[in-house]
Amino acid sequence: MTLEQLLTIGTERLQKCQVPEAELNAWYLLQAVLSEGDDLFRRSDYFLQRGEEASEEVKERYLAFVERREQRIPLEYITGTTEFMGLVFCVNEHVLIPRQDTEILVEHVLSECRGKRVLDLCTGSGCIGLSIGTLGNPSAVMLSDISEGACQVASCNELRLRKKEGLEAPVEIVCGNLWEPIAGTFDVIVSNPPYIESEVIPTLMPEVQHHEPMSALDGGEDGLDFYRKIVEDAPKYLNPGGILCFEIGYNQGKSVAMLMKEKKFQNVEIIKDLAGLDRVVSGRLEEFDV
Repeated sequence: MTLEQLLTIGTERLQKCQVPEAELNAWYLLQAVLSEGDDLFRRSDYFLQRGEEASEEVKERYLAFVERREQRIPLEYITGTTEFMGLVFCVNEHVLIPRQDTEILVEHVLSECRGKRVLDLCTGSGCIGLSIGTLGNPSAVMLSDISEGACQVASCNELRLRKKEGLEAPVEIVCGNLWEPIAGTFDVIVSNPPYIESEVIPTLMPEVQHHEPMSALDGGEDGLDFYRKIVEDAPKYLNPGGILCFEIGYNQGKSVAMLMKEKKFQNVEIIKDLAGLDRVVSGRLEEFDV
């Protein structure tokens, strides 16, 4: 069986199971099988080699990947990696898969991070805090999550970015419930907390509702539970003039902005994503609030 025939089989099987973007998914699975470490097997390599016979090892591994994708296990959990802010992050079932929309949050705070202490609450894979640490030149970064599995993934990503991308900022990873493990104060606090309304979760794609961690999705009845808890105590952990910045659901901008204004945050703004939907809320602590 040639590589081309193998890819065709994978595509047809995923199409039959109504996997979204089946052809592209089939290709990424084949790419993952044929890549060696950081030496990526590219489309150009495929076109040069598509007529070559696939080894039994390649065939078996690829079809095993396809079978997992047929079960609607997310592509990124199968390949083990995804890209965010131009950086490669490892992911597994303990963490949410980083989304491109979340890059809006990182891009918004990058200019505020040079020489500053940054806290990433509900860090998951660490994609937000570690991207800031790699690209924003902060003085230090703390990552926090309630999930020990997530903290382990974040730790692996820290090591990877130090080796591959020149991450230099000191990084501390702590495990605990929101503010419980946090010590000290920060100039920038960022968070992408669970924000999906509980009743909405059963309507999500199978990849999300059956495979991504529920503790990172469920934001309570109105999706705002974690925003309330974070905003309530954030002034205790922010330096005067410090910034609090959230990712939000498309319909939560005004509600989260109001929560921040009630706690005396200034310059509260709602930032839209590339689709024109509310995606980020940011505010600055009053200078005299410590």
